[in-house]
Amino acid sequence: MQLPDAEQLLAELTGRIRPDVETSTALVGIHTGGVWLSQRLHRDLKLSLPLGALDVSFYRDDFGQIGLHPQVKPSDIPFEVEGSHIILIDDVLYTGRTIRAAINELFDYGRPASVRLAALVDRGGRELPIAAQYIGATLDLPPDKMLALEKTDNGTLSLSLYDKRRDNE
Repeated sequence: MQLPDAEQLLAELTGRIRPDVETSTALVGIHTGGVWLSQRLHRDLKLSLPLGALDVSFYRDDFGQIGLHPQVKPSDIPFEVEGSHIILIDDVLYTGRTIRAAINELFDYGRPASVRLAALVDRGGRELPIAAQYIGATLDLPPDKMLALEKTDNGTLSLSLYDKRRDNE
């Protein structure tokens, strides 16, 4: 399957977000791919509020089943969440469970005025009523495949597809 160019999708996503950016707009990326995207969006959109990052590992609803991810990163929200207009950034929107976990964690920091969602790819398969306001592309992928965003040493982004079974073996 031919995957779209992640760099081109990011450029398109930036263009879709740009008209809605105000001085009070803040970006929060979800580890790991969402943080990579939010760093690039923050720079390209020239936002004044500092960039935030969330690791939703402790907020996942399958935490009791799969345990702690071996690479937990600290969350960091270096601005006042209370009353802020936040755009939450993730690389792949799938079931919606990661976004639910991110919103739960975000509200631990305060009550934002609004939260919008941006995803590089919406692959469908939603299990919760979550929708993104900004999407780079929509892909129809088989349910036995996982889509991942990767970053090279020079910062170039790309997409890869792999079998879900890989993680269970």
